This record gives sequence, structure tokens and C-alpha cells, in this order.
Amino acid sequence: MTRTADPVHNINVKPPFSQTNLKSGTIKKNGFHRNAQKNGTKKVVPRVVEPGGRDRDGFEQAPLYVAVMTYLGFGIVTLFGYLRDFLRAVGLEKCHLAQEREEQKDFVPLYQDFENFYMRNLYMRVRDNWNRPVCSLPGPVFDLMERVSDDYNWTFRLTGRTIENVINMGSYNYLGFAENNASFLRTVADATDEYGLGVCSTRQEMGNLSIHAELEELVAQFVGAESAMTFGMGFATNSMNIPALVGKGCLILSDELNHTSLILGARLSGATIRVFKHNNMQSLERMLREAVSSGQPRTHRPWRKILILVEGIYSMEGSIVRLPEIVALKKRYKAYLYLDEAHSIGAVGRTGRGVTELLGVDPSDVDVLMGTFTKSFGASGGYIAGKKELVDYLRAHSHSAVYAAAMSPPVAEQINRAMKCIMGLDGTTIGIERVRKLAENTRYLRRRLQEMGFIIYGPRDSPVVPLLLYMPGKVGAFSRAMLERKIGVVVVGFPATPIGEARARFCVSAAHTKDMLDEVLSALDELGDYLVLKFSRRTHSFRPEFYDDTDFELDS
Repeated sequence: MTRTADPVHNINVKPPFSQTNLKSGTIKKNGFHRNAQKNGTKKVVPRVVEPGGRDRDGFEQAPLYVAVMTYLGFGIVTLFGYLRDFLRAVGLEKCHLAQEREEQKDFVPLYQDFENFYMRNLYMRVRDNWNRPVCSLPGPVFDLMERVSDDYNWTFRLTGRTIENVINMGSYNYLGFAENNASFLRTVADATDEYGLGVCSTRQEMGNLSIHAELEELVAQFVGAESAMTFGMGFATNSMNIPALVGKGCLILSDELNHTSLILGARLSGATIRVFKHNNMQSLERMLREAVSSGQPRTHRPWRKILILVEGIYSMEGSIVRLPEIVALKKRYKAYLYLDEAHSIGAVGRTGRGVTELLGVDPSDVDVLMGTFTKSFGASGGYIAGKKELVDYLRAHSHSAVYAAAMSPPVAEQINRAMKCIMGLDGTTIGIERVRKLAENTRYLRRRLQEMGFIIYGPRDSPVVPLLLYMPGKVGAFSRAMLERKIGVVVVGFPATPIGEARARFCVSAAHTKDMLDEVLSALDELGDYLVLKFSRRTHSFRPEFYDDTDFELDS
């Protein structure tokens, strides 16, 4: 098929987004584009992937020379690290990091050798790309406090200057609800006046407010569950509730790319943990079959419970869970399913209901629905939803529910107003328009990046877009060069990713205008050529894809 040239999408043309437009009021700095909905944007409805469909995660394999150069780069940096450690040992170079004292050499070390070595010699080279101080709202554009280092990133000092109007491609502000629109936030201000900022008690004592009960009813209605319970911290929603659900004599089957909060919760539970390959249904079924047929080690008694832990959208890979197949397997082998929708609730699905809506799965088929309010809702905290018996049990047995302070009332009201906006209960269509705008922006950015020749992970519906950089030297160079062009990005490397798969992670927002995305794409096209980042050859990944090898039929 011949592709027709489209001058509107020519990224070599300077896009109309500029600092002049920002100051003139065409673009609202920390909120939604003023004219975003005036021109009648095209309706974008996320497609429903049928069970057994072939919606690939896009794990494309890089050319062999890229892997060789990546490992060679780490090898060179490691060799120079040992040289610098030798210079520090003989007193020719000063070490600023904590070290073991001479009189404690015979004790158990406080610092792991490799972790300390990695911090001293690798991380310090690129430390300036993380923890940049933000001094504005995390909207589609934000301001950064300029800082410099006089000792090669060991310490930083602020210059007093501000880097203004940086396009924000890193925050999880999927629907643009992290905003400062006074009319939108009126109910949040009213809640602050009525309840104050803090509750100063747990939900079981004096901290159970009417606004919390209203929020939990709304969450249950939104996700399609019988009941729901909210928590003040998203990380603790996983780490403190999983131990209440499973324990000794139980088996947890965890995806290898699960978030740290899920991993910590599984470890704290005392249950046996087995890890299956990412989104690999053959690997999961093999473990389920073995667990059912063999039972517990040594005694071969049946497992008390078998719990499958997965995420809706995986935050580092951008991949979407194979939910229909997993539901079929959990029904076949009588297991339980725990679904973490931190990055998917509000962000995918025709009406923002998450991966259950996107993939056409009945929410009642998922035993534990978990999500957070820190992404799509512009707030903080998390929720657990499911059957009423489950939620009532957690109210009495969850450490996060019993011992943690209740959610701040203004935060609860922010979630209420954002969720009502998405559901249309506020009498407007703003929420559903933002869901559609996010889908439109996501597909546009992914399509253009693929056309340019970058390797990106994840299917077309995922607003988390990892762009593979691979080589350690290019991680810092990429982030610094993007900031010079007033674009803020998140770069990620080992140990958060495999050692040979360093990447930049873009988070698309409904608050991004097409002009903003075009400016980002123009900068990426330029840097992709300058830093040699366009590795895509559209080859299949070396990662095995077994999910089509077996016919998984959903029970009626």
C-alpha cells in the first residue's frame, strides 16, 4: 500500500506549539487545552480484543550489534569503576559515598559490594537525570528548578533560575485531572473547609467519614463490583492486603514483571511464591497443572489457596495483561485472580473502566480488583473491590485498614469529582471526552514512533510507551538532550529493567495537545538520528509467545 504524504504530520516542520502560544493563552499551562474540544475531535473507541486474539505486546528484538555494544559499554564502565576504586583505595581520589569503617571490617557488611560499586561508579555518572526538583503542577507542561553539580553529580546546588514550560512526558496524569482549574476544584475546596486536611485516626476508630463511604460506593459502581474499600496509599494497598488474603500453605503465581508492591505483599504473606513468564499462558498453565496435581512440597497436601497476581498494564513494559486467557485458566484450575489496575483504571476501555472493559471480561470473573488513584484521578491512595464478603473480611484483617490513618478528605473529594466526571454524573461529557482524547493521543504517538523506526513496547492502547535506548551511555545523553529542548522525560535502566534494555518511558496524557506531541516527535526524530536510536527492523522478538499454542475457552 502506498503511503500518501501528509504535510500536517511532517515532524520536520516546526510545530505550532511554542512558548509564544503558551503565553498568549492558546494553551493552558497546567490544565486542559482551552480549545481542545472546540474543533470536534474524532471519536476514538478503544477496540475490544477478543479472547485468543493476536494483539501483540510488541517486544521487538534489537539487532545483534546493539546487544553487543550495550554489554561492551557496561564492561568498559565497570573496568573504569575498578580503576577508580583502586585510586580511592590508595588515596588519590576521594569517595563521597558511605563506606565500612576500618574497625568494622570483620563484621557483617552494611553495604552490599555490588550495590555500592554500582552507585559509586555507574549511577553517579548519570545521577543528574533523576530527582529533578519540580516547582509547578504536573500538568501537560511544568517548571523545573535549575541545578548544577561541581563534583560530578555527588552533590547539587540550585542556581535560583527556573526552566519554564517544559513539556511533561513523564507524569502519570493520564486524564489530566492533576489540574488547577478553580471551577473544577470547587468541591475539593468545600471538602477542605468542611472536614479539614487530616483525619487523625484510623477508619475503625474516629476516622470513618461520610465522604469515605460515598467514595467507596462510587468506586464499586465504577468498577462493577459489589463492594469496595479505599486506602490512603497505593503501594500499601498491595503490600498490606495480600498478606491478609493468603498465608502459609497457600501458593502465589506471580508474573515476572509485577510491581514491587505486589512482590513485597507476596513475600510478607508467607505463602509459597512461583514466578511465571510475562504474559505467557503456557508457563502459567504448566504451574497451575503442577500445583493441582502435586500439591505442596514434601507433604503433597492440596494448597489452601492458589492466587494469581497480575497487572492490567505493566508500568515498565507498557504491555497489557492477557486477561481473558488468565480468567479461563483460573476457572479451569479453581484458582483466585488478583488484578492490579494501577495504570489501567481510567486510562483504557471505552468508558475508562480499565482492562476488563477493554478486553471484554466480566469484572465479577476477577476475584480481587485493585487499583490506585495516583494516576488517572490526579490524587493518591488505592482501592480493593470485589464481593462484599471479601471487602468485609479486609476491613477487619487488613493491616492497612486497621492501623493506617484514613484518607485525607480533600483527596477523597478529588477522587469523587474525577470519577463522577468520567462517569458523567456531573452532568457533563468532559470525562468521557478525556478518555477518548487519551486513546487518540496514545495511538498517534505510538504510530509516529513506529514510523520513525524506534523500538517501542506495548500494544496500541497502552498509554505507557517505553522507547528502547539500550546502551548505558545513551540514557544520560538522551535525557539531557531532551531537557535542552524543554521536554521532560523519564529514563529507566538497570536494576529497574534488564541490564540490556535501558529505556525512556513516556506517559501520554489527555491534556497533551497534538502540537505538544508533534514538538516531542520532532525532537525525538532529531535525537534518534543524532544518537542512533532507530533500531527497529520489525522483526519478531526472541521472547516466546505461547499464548496461542493452547485454545483457552471462557466458561459460559
